[in-house]
Amino acid sequence: MSCPACASDNQVEFPAEMVVHLGGLKNVDKSGVMLFPKVLVCLDCGFSQFTVSKAERALLASESPNSERVRMAAAG
Repeated sequence: MSCPACASDNQVEFPAEMVVHLGGLKNVDKSGVMLFPKVLVCLDCGFSQFTVSKAERALLASESPNSERVRMAAAG
């Protein structure tokens, strides 16, 4: 797959770790959610992308300020 930004095939996948923090003062006491995605980086333009696993998405949804709305929408 070519880079969506510059169409280069010069891309490399790297293991990564990151913490996603929820914004706003009401969330300042929350530690955030640890994610361990593989990041695909274009070595020509720097465009990067990653996919969050199903388990990590569930953690994000449960910590999100909109988590109740998300759960209700998923339930249909």
